[in-house]
Amino acid sequence: MPSMTMIQALNSAMDVLLTKDPDIVVFGQDVGYFGGVFRCTDGLQKKHGVSRVFDTPIAEAGILATAVGMGAYGLRPIAEIQFADYIYPATDQLISEAARLRYRSGGEFTAPIVVRAPTGGGIFGGQTHSQSPEALFAHVCGLKTVIPSNPYDAKGLLIAAVEDDDPVIFFEPKRLYNGPFDGFHDRPVKPWSQHAASEVPEGYYSIPLGQAAIAREGSAVTVIAYGTMVHVALASAEEEGIDAEVIDLRTILPLDIDTIVASVKKTGRCVVVHEATRTGGFGGELIALVQEHCFYHLEAPIERVTGWDTPYPHALEWDYFPGPKRVGAALRRVLEA
Repeated sequence: MPSMTMIQALNSAMDVLLTKDPDIVVFGQDVGYFGGVFRCTDGLQKKHGVSRVFDTPIAEAGILATAVGMGAYGLRPIAEIQFADYIYPATDQLISEAARLRYRSGGEFTAPIVVRAPTGGGIFGGQTHSQSPEALFAHVCGLKTVIPSNPYDAKGLLIAAVEDDDPVIFFEPKRLYNGPFDGFHDRPVKPWSQHAASEVPEGYYSIPLGQAAIAREGSAVTVIAYGTMVHVALASAEEEGIDAEVIDLRTILPLDIDTIVASVKKTGRCVVVHEATRTGGFGGELIALVQEHCFYHLEAPIERVTGWDTPYPHALEWDYFPGPKRVGAALRRVLEA
C-alpha cells in the first residue's frame, strides 16, 4: 500500500471518483490548470478534462449557488472554497438553499454537493486564512460536517461525502496536509493512531460518515477531539504519561454519540479539545451531550481546551493553539479532581 500525505490522499479520492462516476465535477478558484493553492487537485484537469475539473471566478456565493443547481440537476459537484474563511459570503447558499432543498421540495430534489475547504491555522495566514468555523455549520439542520485527522480517513471520508445525497462541508486541517504534527512545536510526531502512518490504498474505499475512531485506547480519561487536535491530544497523553482514551470524531455531524458515551462511562472523566474559539464552539455541544448521557458516571467536571476568545492573532498563532502543555494541564486537573 503506498504512503500518501493528506494532500495526495484527497487528490487520489477525487481521481477515483472522477473515474468512477461521470456525474462528478470538481471546480473552484485555481483548482484546474494550477491544481489548487495547496495542490490538492494537481493533475486532475489534465487527466479528466476541462469540463470535469475547471476554474471559477473569485465569487464564493456563485461557486456554491452553481453547486446547488448542479446537485438539483443530478450531478455530484465537489466545490472547493480556497480557505474556510472565504466561505462566509456563500453561507446563504448553504443554509437557505443546500441544507433545505430536500425538505422544502418534499424529497423531489436533493443537494448532493461537497464543499471542500482548508481550515485552521499553522501557516501564519492571519485572520482571513486561519479560522475554524465548523460550529457555525454544525448548527444548521440538513448539513453534514466532516473533519479528518489523517490521510487514510481523508480519502475514505471524502469518497463517502461525495456519494452522500445530502450536502457535506468537508474541512481539511492545513497543518495536516503534509503529515501529522503535534500542533505546538510544528514537528512530525510518532504515528499514534491506526492510520497516521499514511498508508492509503490507491483504489476505491469509503468510511461511513458518523463513525468516530478510537485513536488511542485508555481507561483514565476520555479526550474528544477532531482534526489537528487529535494529534495534539495524542502527543499530550504520551508526554504526560496519562492513560487517556482519545476519540477522533472524524465527523461532527452526524455525531457518533455512542462511542463517546461508551468511553466516558468507562473512564468517568472527559476533556474536549478543539482549535476554534471557546465561546460558541462545538465543544460546548459535546460537553452538554456528555453531561446528558453520562452524568452519573462522571467523577470530575468536564474540561475543555480551545482557542482563545479573540480575533485570530497573526504573529501569535502558536500561543493561540491548544498545545500538549495546555491539554496536559487539563488532563491532570480532571484526574486530580
